[in-house]
Amino acid sequence: MNELKVGDVVVLKAGGPSMTIYQINGNNVGCKWFDGNELKHGGFVTQELVLDE
Repeated sequence: MNELKVGDVVVLKAGGPSMTIYQINGNNVGCKWFDGNELKHGGFVTQELVLDE
């Protein structure tokens, strides 16, 4: 598996929007994404994410 890094575009393994990683702290990853015109953000663990291809 590729190592995730700030700036990578990822998606949840369960599906959902493309998100950009803006912060990594150990296994915790901060992501931002747009829901329509609204910017959202949330925290996830690395095991929940895959690179968006």
